[in-house]
Amino acid sequence: MANISPYLTELENEIHQVPAEFLPLLLSIVKSYRQSLQLMSAEDSFKQGWQETKQGETYPLADLWEDID
Repeated sequence: MANISPYLTELENEIHQVPAEFLPLLLSIVKSYRQSLQLMSAEDSFKQGWQETKQGETYPLADLWEDID
């Protein structure tokens, strides 16, 4: 495994430069990024998609092809 210490040090330095009022947003961004790296199981992915569909969180098929060229 690679030595992550230099990355943690650099990340900590960057975080210390962020104004305190923006830390909640930064935390949200980091959590979202970490969660995006984790693949859901097929079952969980289907459940989420089905729930979104039932809630009307869908797009017309034509919109999905818009600007594809």
